[in-house]
Amino acid sequence: MIKTSLPKPKPDDLEYSYQLIANIKHEIINAGGWISFYHYMEVVLYSPVLGYYSGGAKKFGNDGDFVTAPEISSMFAKALCNQFSQVLGITNGDILEIGAGSGQFAIDMLLELKANDIPIPIYYILEVSTYLRTIQEFNVKQKLPDYLSSRIIWLKEVPQNFNGLIFGNEVLDAIPVNIIQKQNGEFFEMGVIIKGDSLAWGQNRLTSGKLYELAKELNLPDDYVTEINLGAMGLIRSLSDCLNKGIILMVDYGFPEREFYHPQRNRGTLMCHYRHHAHDDPFANVGYQDITSHVNFSSIAEVASESNLRLLGYCNQSQFLINCGITELISQTPPNDLANYLPMVSRVQKLMSPSEMGELFKVIAFGKAFDTHLLGFVKGDKSHTL
Repeated sequence: MIKTSLPKPKPDDLEYSYQLIANIKHEIINAGGWISFYHYMEVVLYSPVLGYYSGGAKKFGNDGDFVTAPEISSMFAKALCNQFSQVLGITNGDILEIGAGSGQFAIDMLLELKANDIPIPIYYILEVSTYLRTIQEFNVKQKLPDYLSSRIIWLKEVPQNFNGLIFGNEVLDAIPVNIIQKQNGEFFEMGVIIKGDSLAWGQNRLTSGKLYELAKELNLPDDYVTEINLGAMGLIRSLSDCLNKGIILMVDYGFPEREFYHPQRNRGTLMCHYRHHAHDDPFANVGYQDITSHVNFSSIAEVASESNLRLLGYCNQSQFLINCGITELISQTPPNDLANYLPMVSRVQKLMSPSEMGELFKVIAFGKAFDTHLLGFVKGDKSHTL
């Protein structure tokens, strides 16, 4: 069912969506009438050809569904280059970017490393979407000289014995989540059923298992719905297993646990994005809208600690960019050069304003065999809030 308040998809898009819905209904029937929301989210985002991240609809930028920091301004990568160069200089390692989107961050980072005469490392991109890898390869070829593009190697799985810096921008929020609800002192896992001709919410009672144990630890009040991201926890464990020496740096939107499970956030944080419209109906535009949830950074930090990683810092995106020297980078463009200065400042404002990305987006870092204080957290580190 398409929400009438949202822009209408093209007829061809609807055909793909109907086919994906039919596949999901078939899975629900075969599973006995119910599938977990985790499985539903995995199918609608990552199914070959039909899934959101596997299909041909434009995702990023003004003509897509949302805009990420690298798409907003190259200043994002230019500031982070100072943090990257610090880590690369200490580890003499490489870069691994998880889920590189359009490839714009990799492009900007390699250009900035070259501009600062920093030795160019191997730049690995872990990309599970064949479609997005095609987009990345095209953009890299168009925007980078051969001597830089040749440093990029695409991967389909986490490498072994990695040294250097692992980076992910808006990765954790796109990992499928489990959703639980507490009712009358009992826990239920939210999932998807068929209701009439449509997909709808359904629930199964939880009585045991990892999800149940985690739900019990949360001390939630009755009539509370929230997400538990077992998939993100698994990713952190995998990245820890592959990292010998270096850091993991993640940028995403979310909260520490005390804010994530705030009483007023009793319907959860699930959010869908379609043509720059944000809403909470995961059954609209199936396969043609993004589905995300905010990150519980406390749970990520806890899993990292259990996986032999050390928390190196946690702060909002604005503070991190300031620590990395973004104000000095801005000052390199004369204010009287209005044609360049005003658009640049406007874009940076989106990255740093509390009403835009500056406060909601957080940066968190973990290290292994790495004891140096990171540049990005010299001021405003809020690790104590996790």
